[in-house]
Amino acid sequence: MSLIEALPENVIDSGRDGNNLSEGFDIKDSIAIIDENAFARDCLARCLCDIESDCAILTFADVDEWQRFDRGAGSSIVLLCAVGLSATENVLHRDLARMKMIDPQARFVIMSDSENPDQMLDAIEHGASGYIPSSIHLDVAVKAIRLVRAGGVFIPASALLKSRTAADQVASRKEGERSLFTARQAEVVKALRRGQPNKLIAYELNMGECTVKVHIRNIMKKLNARNRTEVAFMTNGMFLPEGDSPR
Repeated sequence: MSLIEALPENVIDSGRDGNNLSEGFDIKDSIAIIDENAFARDCLARCLCDIESDCAILTFADVDEWQRFDRGAGSSIVLLCAVGLSATENVLHRDLARMKMIDPQARFVIMSDSENPDQMLDAIEHGASGYIPSSIHLDVAVKAIRLVRAGGVFIPASALLKSRTAADQVASRKEGERSLFTARQAEVVKALRRGQPNKLIAYELNMGECTVKVHIRNIMKKLNARNRTEVAFMTNGMFLPEGDSPR
């Protein structure tokens, strides 16, 4: 990788109007790439140099190297690259929080081959301004970076659709499971999940203990459960926790 001697190490000439970036160099107009894979890091840097001519492109092997670099007013965009589910989790739950403390003004974008919708949404919840999967084309990735530079947030539509589909499927399954029971049986199940004895269930639901026993027997038959403990376990997730309401 060619480095400009007049510039700090790790900075690649982006060809801003053909001028050397040492003149009027503004670290705020920069894109930092953090990737332990040197080949992938250099390839991405060269692509961005050709496309984003108004930015300095900085490259780092890891967060420690990025931290040691004199960023001045701070990098505008930081691309955190990861390969694999485990490495992406480390970026989300370890590196991202640390880097936001070091440079709270920077905007961080996760670039990963992991396309888990929950992980993508998790990245945004943890403060990332974007999540770019490696399966998308370069021109789309560049537009995503430009969106983040403009103050927006990027996440693939496919992630939102997959997440919504998964949520709908879970909701549909839970609704189907709840429909197994009558309204009174559902109340008995909730009481069983609280560990209440038959006598207390009968008192709270204003029914006889014999009626409670009948309901429990029918519930166990529907679930093919052998005892009250199995009923509580098998209905886990069917009902919202006490005091919660659907969003």
